[in-house]
Amino acid sequence: MNKKVCSFPILFALLALLIGTCAVVFPASAQAAPTSTGSITVSGTVASSYDAYQIFSANVVDGDSDAKIAADLAWASDAVRDAALPVLHSAGMPNSQTTAQEAAEWLNTDSHLTSALSAQLARSLQSSGAKFVALNAGTTAGLPCGYWLIVSDDDAISQNEAGTAPIMVLVGGSAVTVKPKAATPKVAKHVLEDSTAAWGKAADATVADDLYWRLSATVPAGLSAYDTYAVQFVDTMSAGLDPSKVAASMRVYVAAGADGGFDAVSAGKDGRAGTEPAKGWTDITAQCTTKVAADGTFTVRTGDLIAALGGADAFTAGARVVAVYSAPLNSACNHGIAKGNPNEVYLRYPRSPFADQSGDAGFTRTPSDDACAYTWDLALTKRSSDGDKPLAGAVLSIADDRGRTLAADGTWDAEGKATVTTGEDGRVTVSGVDSGKLEVRELKAPKGYTAFEGTRSVTVKAEGLDVDQVAAAKPKLTITAESPLRADSADGSTGSLEASLINTPTGTPPSITTGGFMPSTGDMAMYAAAAAAVAGAALIVVALLVKRGGGSHKE
Repeated sequence: MNKKVCSFPILFALLALLIGTCAVVFPASAQAAPTSTGSITVSGTVASSYDAYQIFSANVVDGDSDAKIAADLAWASDAVRDAALPVLHSAGMPNSQTTAQEAAEWLNTDSHLTSALSAQLARSLQSSGAKFVALNAGTTAGLPCGYWLIVSDDDAISQNEAGTAPIMVLVGGSAVTVKPKAATPKVAKHVLEDSTAAWGKAADATVADDLYWRLSATVPAGLSAYDTYAVQFVDTMSAGLDPSKVAASMRVYVAAGADGGFDAVSAGKDGRAGTEPAKGWTDITAQCTTKVAADGTFTVRTGDLIAALGGADAFTAGARVVAVYSAPLNSACNHGIAKGNPNEVYLRYPRSPFADQSGDAGFTRTPSDDACAYTWDLALTKRSSDGDKPLAGAVLSIADDRGRTLAADGTWDAEGKATVTTGEDGRVTVSGVDSGKLEVRELKAPKGYTAFEGTRSVTVKAEGLDVDQVAAAKPKLTITAESPLRADSADGSTGSLEASLINTPTGTPPSITTGGFMPSTGDMAMYAAAAAAVAGAALIVVALLVKRGGGSHKE
C-alpha cells in the first residue's frame, strides 16, 4: 500500500519566524523507521507552561538536511476535526475538503497558515473542550508523533512577557526544541519644559501652573493573532503633584507603525501642549476611559486599537499611543533637586491573543518609567548700601516671563497689578518658581532712601535637565542679577536662591553709584576706584580755582 508523504515548507517558514529555527520538510525516502512518539522541549522565558493540542497524527521520520517527513496523516480526534474544519473552511479551504491530508496540504499552500489563523484554530480548540497535553517550559516531554499546536498557558505567562501566536510543530524522529519569542509593548514618560518647548525626562515649573506630561506606548509590529487589542496606562504621581486637572485635560492619540516618534501634538514655549493631532495621528480620547483615584493614581484605558487604526492590516505594522495631560506642582511639592517631584507610569497590555480583555485579569504589565519636575525658591532682600542692613517698607513689582506680578500671598496676578512690600527682615520670597527671568521695579523706597529707576532683572538658570533618564539628572542652579540687584547664592539641593536689592540713602552723590548702579558684593575695588576718581576730579577743580584766584589777586 502506498503511503502519502506530506511536505510543509511554508508551514515551517512560519515556524521559523515564531521560534527562530526551521525544519523544512521535503518529500524524500525515510532515513529511519517511523516511531510512535517523539520528544519536545519548549524553552525561553515567555511562560512557565504551555498547552499542546495535537491536530494531526502521523508517522514521522528524519529526512535529509534536518528535515522531517510525515506520512499517513489523520485527524487526532473527532473533536479536533470538528473544531478545526469550520475555521479552515471560513478561512477559504474548500468545503469539499475534509480529510487530514487535504487540510494539511491546504495549510501549506500559499501561506494559508498565518499567525491569525493559528490563533483562530487555538480559540476553537479551547472552546470545544478538545484535550491537550500540559508542557512545562524547559522540561523535555514525550508526545505521540504528528502535528501539534503549542499554546502558551495564559495563567503562566511571565510579567513583561506576552503569549505569542500558537506554534505549529512536527513531533517525531529527532528531538524538537522550540523557543517562543515574546513581542511586548514598551512605555515611556516625559514632561514638557516650557523654556525649550521640548519633551524630556525632567523640567522645572512654577507651582500651580499647568505642567504637561506625556505617556507613550509602543506596540510592536507583527501582532496579527489578536482580534482586539487595548492598553492601559497606570500612572502614579508623587504627593507634590496636583491630580485635579488630569481627567479634564487628558487627550489620547494613536498612530500606525512602531516607528516615527511621539510628537502627536505641538508644544509651545508658553508651557502648554496643543490638542490638535499632528499629521498621521488620530484623536481617540472619546474611546478612552480615564479614572483618577483619591491618592492621585490614575488609569487611562484605550478602546480597541485595531479598530481605531482601521483594521488588522494597519495594526500588524505596530502602533504608537500617546496620552497628554496636565498635573501642576502643588503647595506640598518638594523644592530643589534633592527629591524632586517624580511621576511614574507602567503599561498594562493583553497577556496573549486569547486573554479576556474585559477586566484586568487578562493583562500583564511592563516595567515602570518616570519623569520628574523641579521648582525653586528665590528670596530677595532689600538692603542699604550703608552696611548691607535690611530695609523694611520697600514696595516692589516682581514680574515673571508671562507678565504676571507677585502678590503678597505668594500667588501670581495675571493682570500684572499686584505688588509686594518688604518686611522687617527686608525680605520678599518668591516660592516655587520656574527658572527664567524676573523683572523687578521699585515703586517706593524705604524712608530716607532713593528708589532706582526703571526695571532690573534677576535670572535663575537650571542646567542639566535634558537627560535620557531621571536618575542621571543633576541640575546646576545659578542666579545672576542686574545692578542694583545683587546675586548672592544658589543652593541646587534645596532649591534656595538669594539675591539683594541695594538702596542708597537719600542725598548720596549720584556719581558714587555710577549712574545709579551700585557694584555687586566683591567689587569693592571698583567702588574704591570710582571714589578715588571723584576725589581726584575735585582736587583738580580746587587747584584751578586757586590758580585763577591767585592771578586775579596779583593784578
